[in-house]
Amino acid sequence: MRQHFKLLTLIFVISLYSCSDNSKSKDFTVNDINIIPKPAELTLDKGSFSIDENTKIIAHDSLKNIAKILTDKLKSSSNIELDFSESSDSNFIQFVAKEGLENEAYELSITNKKVTVTANSLGGFLYGVQSILQLLPAEIYGTDTKGDLILPAVEIKDKPRFRYRGLMLDLSRHFFPKEYILKTIDRLAMHKMNVLHLHLVDDQGWRMEIKKYPKLTEIAAWRVDQEDKHWNARDKNDPNVKGTYGGFLTQKELKEIVAYAAQNNIDVIPEIEMPAHVTSVMAAYPELTCHGNPVAVPSGGVWPITDIYCAGKETTFEFLEDVLTEVMEVFPSKYIHIGGDEATKTNWEKCPDCQRRMKKEGLKDVHELQSYFVKRMEKFINSKGKKLIGWDEILEGGLAPEATVMSWRGVKGGEEAAEQGHDVIMTPGSYCYFDHYQGPQNDEPIAQGGYLPLSKVYQFDPIVEGMSEKEAKHILGGQANLWAEYIPTTSHSEYMIFPRLAALSEALWSPIKLRDWNDFSKRIKTQFNRYDELGINYAKSAYLVTSDMDIDLENKSVKMTLQNEFPKSDIRYVLGDAKLSEKAIPYVNPVEISESTVVKASLFEYDKPIGKVFMDTIKFHKGVAKVVNYVIPYNDRYTGSGPSTLVNTLRGTKNFHDGQWQAWLNDNMEVVIDLDQPTEIHKVTVGALENQGPGIYYPIKIEVFVSDDGKKFNSVGNLERPYAKNAGSELKDFIVKFDKQQTKYIKVIATNLKRTPAGSGVFLFIDEILVE
Repeated sequence: MRQHFKLLTLIFVISLYSCSDNSKSKDFTVNDINIIPKPAELTLDKGSFSIDENTKIIAHDSLKNIAKILTDKLKSSSNIELDFSESSDSNFIQFVAKEGLENEAYELSITNKKVTVTANSLGGFLYGVQSILQLLPAEIYGTDTKGDLILPAVEIKDKPRFRYRGLMLDLSRHFFPKEYILKTIDRLAMHKMNVLHLHLVDDQGWRMEIKKYPKLTEIAAWRVDQEDKHWNARDKNDPNVKGTYGGFLTQKELKEIVAYAAQNNIDVIPEIEMPAHVTSVMAAYPELTCHGNPVAVPSGGVWPITDIYCAGKETTFEFLEDVLTEVMEVFPSKYIHIGGDEATKTNWEKCPDCQRRMKKEGLKDVHELQSYFVKRMEKFINSKGKKLIGWDEILEGGLAPEATVMSWRGVKGGEEAAEQGHDVIMTPGSYCYFDHYQGPQNDEPIAQGGYLPLSKVYQFDPIVEGMSEKEAKHILGGQANLWAEYIPTTSHSEYMIFPRLAALSEALWSPIKLRDWNDFSKRIKTQFNRYDELGINYAKSAYLVTSDMDIDLENKSVKMTLQNEFPKSDIRYVLGDAKLSEKAIPYVNPVEISESTVVKASLFEYDKPIGKVFMDTIKFHKGVAKVVNYVIPYNDRYTGSGPSTLVNTLRGTKNFHDGQWQAWLNDNMEVVIDLDQPTEIHKVTVGALENQGPGIYYPIKIEVFVSDDGKKFNSVGNLERPYAKNAGSELKDFIVKFDKQQTKYIKVIATNLKRTPAGSGVFLFIDEILVE
């Protein structure tokens, strides 16, 4: 929402009656200024300005809601309740309307006598208040601010680089209630973000009340509960079984959300997917498919997505126009998002209705039929005074005339749309998909895949190098997307959003010339304190120490490099049983290790470890660097580091693309390790990975054999582990112990499950065979 304020002699004033109390005066340094996103221009002066219980508020009616944002924070955190007054002549904060300023821009001037916020819109005044709050101690965001409320003397001139700064919440894969969405709106405003995109429809659930079609909330909003299984390993549901897991938002609740967002200068954009990602709709109204057969709301992943709207039936368009009419009555946004992605059109190719449509409209293929579908829906949306947004697949077959493209498959679709003169919102997965891992997979909750740390989000620039000035003007901004397949709770959702939203907010708001990771790294630590006060379950992944290792098999030694995301970090480590204390060894150069040991490391601040402790065990077992003969070859897609992978001491992570895993598809692992000479052994450990979504399962049996000649083998031990459901990603060492043996050859067989419960193929992943 945008509101213009005429320049008035009436001003918004907060009057401070503490001019004689010099004991509260304070000089600040640049290090005390930790506003995120970084203001376009900021000058720090000497002096400060204090707020206390004598402060009075003078506000025009149109500004009282903004004044309440500040006064409510003061009351809740410091128990200071400020009264409104008609006038004042000293020690005040004034909000002045100025027509020449751009939308959302503001100016903030703080001296030891007064504070002036100048703006020309609701957003500008709101963001001025947000900057004031970030100049106060972080405790202002909590409920117990004990110190003085002192503002540094600064001059700020600030405005956003991009006009579209968004976050998408996926409510379909896992449903989040109104209360969480309202909290998210507060946090978007805190970061000067101005768009909340609600993904209300997908295969796994419909989330909005549509009064004309009650089955959408009676049937499409609910699925069979299979939360104990991995998202991509869930069973296909029976259409006759009633779903119990899900939920939806009533139109009344959505109107509350929209109104609250408007107060915070946030536009709420609804997404109603079409023609694909609508299996849930087909469960409620199967007559809208090409085939008309009953289907169930899926409980997990669907691929390919074939149960889509029939593009040949007029009833499809009647249904969608009815639905969108109700959607537009709830959401005043000028944009309606229709999705448009990942439609598998095999049913269209054989559907008589679709073929008849193609012939009538002169369409040469199903891609042009999708373009017809999108253009027809755009015409309807435009007739209601709205604009259509779609994912970059809507480019296929020809783009609708006035459509805005949301480019997610990299930036190519955005570039193409901008070249054609269309507006673009950049949201490439490599920078903006917050469902990706943000730290080492071993230390993170299961996620969609990919790696998007805080530092990489900070590098995002919606303007692609080489764009012309004309094309760049079509780039409206950018957006983070939080797809929720692996995010069942609001706490987990917060963890994936924060602090990456802070990095994105600065990438979209601040001038690119101010982009400085070192400076941001300093300011984000104060933002963490604010998150603590707000009770946000933010990720501390940026603190995590990670390692890279090089192995010298000939000399049986390892070089370990340690790092984390923060520049010039104080990383310290210890070996063996030593305690990780202030006396730990400062990390300077790669750590050379030539004997079995445990490495522990952490980032330190003020001589204390912070964040989760890094720990790795390097074990130079009796099989290290020995020759491995592969009786059954490993799969050529997952070859590890070659034939020595299983005996190189280096362990794999939950990221099965890390180069430390060998895999067997539908085959057992069967290898023979040549120990060179008779060696006494009593234990063999096999390291394995399970991630049932992509078809990686633990072995169901491991057996160890020994031989003196490499021809005749005797079994010395085995263990069995039956298949079990596993919703997560997990590493496990399978240990086979036996009586001491003198042997030259060891054969290890790990038995593959071979077929999943759903009948698909199975990968067996092994990273190391430890011989002791």
